[in-house]
Amino acid sequence: MTTVRAAITQTTWTGDKASMLDKHEQFARDAAAQGAQVICFQELFYGPYFGITQDKKYYRYAEPADGPIVQRFAALARELSMVMILPIYEEEQTGVYYNTAVVVDADGTIVGKYRKNHIPHVEKFWEKFYFRPGNLGYPVFDTAVGKVGVVICYDRHFPEGWRELGLNGAHLAFNPNATKPGLSNRLWEIEQPAAAVANGYFVLAPNRVGREDNEYGDEAVTFYGTSQIVDPRGNYVGALGSGESEEILIRDLDMDLVQEMRDDWQFFRDRRPDTYDEITAP
Repeated sequence: MTTVRAAITQTTWTGDKASMLDKHEQFARDAAAQGAQVICFQELFYGPYFGITQDKKYYRYAEPADGPIVQRFAALARELSMVMILPIYEEEQTGVYYNTAVVVDADGTIVGKYRKNHIPHVEKFWEKFYFRPGNLGYPVFDTAVGKVGVVICYDRHFPEGWRELGLNGAHLAFNPNATKPGLSNRLWEIEQPAAAVANGYFVLAPNRVGREDNEYGDEAVTFYGTSQIVDPRGNYVGALGSGESEEILIRDLDMDLVQEMRDDWQFFRDRRPDTYDEITAP
């Protein structure tokens, strides 16, 4: 049996970027001390979830995908021999920003990035104010823990993205989130297991937790945590994360289940892309 020990984290906004960076470095060190080989943080991990409002001051949280934050955690990845998925606010150039996850291999090499493709713009998720839609497709990266893909938060509502990751060879699909109560509650229960089953891979979905009223006061929402790791048969691997407090979830993943699921259910063989024209119609 090939086993990967994976970690995902959930926390709330502390009130400043420096302490968030320190907190997540400690998460990585604590996970490594427990044998974790890969870790993924929540969406926009070092800041508040600023989509709550439309305020240009939050543009200052953006930096290049090879900027100081990524370089700091790439050095940490090398020190800990740990693959890292780093969900950042990316500045491609002044005024051009993306919601991005940078993938760093266990030797500290930046192997690539994914840019969130689907950008919501609804009450307290004013993301079009901050992000351009992604333009890099759905890449899959070869890492020390296997073939890794990413979709970010709102992306999870679109099965086509999950399928692209499967077709591109992913065995581990990470889905960092900032998700609050409301219409999403039932979807949070079913979307990741459905994606895992349909594509025969592991889904690892960290979510923010707690109320960021230290930033937004009465405007704040309460993120419901309950981060989850799902195996290729759609089963949770261990318990869900807390609905109220920060946590590191560390789980052992039996990677042989990827091959077993795809042998048992030949979804890729039996696809009929020749019949799916309407999916890509504008």
